[in-house]
Amino acid sequence: MNENNKNIAFIGLGNMGGPMAANLVRAGFTVVAYDLSEAMLRRAADAGCRRVASAHEAVEGADVVVSMLPNGEAVRTLYLGARGLLQTMGPETLLIECSTIAASDARQIIAAASQRNIAALDAPVSGGTAAAAAGTLSFMCGGDAQALERARPVLAAMGANIFHAGPAGSGQVAKICNNMLLAIHMIGTAEALQMGVDNGLDPKVLSEIMCASSGGNWSLEKYNPYPGVMENVPASHDYEGGFSVALMLKDLGLAMDTAAGSASSTPLGALAKNLYQLHGGDPVNRQLDFSSIQNLFRRPVGN
Repeated sequence: MNENNKNIAFIGLGNMGGPMAANLVRAGFTVVAYDLSEAMLRRAADAGCRRVASAHEAVEGADVVVSMLPNGEAVRTLYLGARGLLQTMGPETLLIECSTIAASDARQIIAAASQRNIAALDAPVSGGTAAAAAGTLSFMCGGDAQALERARPVLAAMGANIFHAGPAGSGQVAKICNNMLLAIHMIGTAEALQMGVDNGLDPKVLSEIMCASSGGNWSLEKYNPYPGVMENVPASHDYEGGFSVALMLKDLGLAMDTAAGSASSTPLGALAKNLYQLHGGDPVNRQLDFSSIQNLFRRPVGN
């Protein structure tokens, strides 16, 4: 551990952030944690973090600030403006922003941090809640190479793969491309599994066949959407926890905005967004894990 990175402020302790903060504690870092949720703060304290009453209190004396928030508006509000954390953070602090936000938001925050001599990276993650708990996340980093080298020991305590995608905002572009593809192959996996079930196949047997065949993919192999096929995934727990439909819709919206900005053709990405919009039209579904798209294809009982 680099002693200059020992004290970490962690802001945002949800399904992803909570396990990430816990892994930093296990790696020997001193972690001061803040979240708006009392339940999340209690969980962080149980994991060995020191809880505080505000984000500003969390960053006092921090060597590194890590944040994991739900959207760009929350990130901008946290860091920018007269009341933003960048006004509280000391020079030489390292900021690692792990939320999935627009690349333009990431560039704005990194530029504002640089003006105050604060090194900053956009470092969104992939791997889901299981990887967050296991410390095997993939980090897609945008920003200065020197900042990344300083961040590497911190990131290594939470993840198994660390990529430098390019300059500021590049991590967000990589993450948005990844999540668009994730949505596409999750929908395709759910559709194929349901067709097999509708024709009398056992979804577990069909999954084994496709995993060993050319249809194999991450959704099928690591995050199977059909209930009962795989333990310890949301599909086998009524689609609770994990990565919500609402968050997937947010990311697909970012993907469509990014595609429009670069005049990229993304017909499957657009279809995936429409299908998740259809599924998420029910407010209950919006809070379920994104693998619950399986339910869009399942027949009502008795049919």
